[in-house]
Amino acid sequence: MRSGDIRTATAEDYYIDGNTVRRAQTAPDYRRERRERIRREQEEAQRRRKRKARRNQQRAMRVSKSYVAFLTMAVLVFGGVAGMYIAVQSDITARMKTISKLESQIADLKADNDEAYKRIRTAVDLEQVRDTAMNQMGMSYAKESQIIYYTVGDDDYMTQHSAIPDK
Repeated sequence: MRSGDIRTATAEDYYIDGNTVRRAQTAPDYRRERRERIRREQEEAQRRRKRKARRNQQRAMRVSKSYVAFLTMAVLVFGGVAGMYIAVQSDITARMKTISKLESQIADLKADNDEAYKRIRTAVDLEQVRDTAMNQMGMSYAKESQIIYYTVGDDDYMTQHSAIPDK
């Protein structure tokens, strides 16, 4: 028994040697010692794991200057690309608005032209023009013998350099 352990003596703790009873030396409690040793080993292993985890956390918290520089450059590049993307998108949006305005103007001008053309067509009476030309001015429709045909080459126009000859 160790000092500091409080234990009461039992009949098993004594043995008889002749006519006197002496205190017997108790056998060491190997199971309890083994349990305590295992508990101490587990606590020590847990302390080692905690120390190792703490070192890993501290190592993870340390950031090298090159890593900081890399992250800074990555953020700057990403910011630049994002800024350029936003600028391009806003430029495209502005151009689309301009195109829409121009298309609207074209539609308005076409409507105005169609309206003016209809007004002109209705303002001139072609029957009256034909009647005036034939009756008052003595004009008549061209006869087949008066029509002269010309062939034009690859050019899309013809230039007249002299008077057209009579047949």
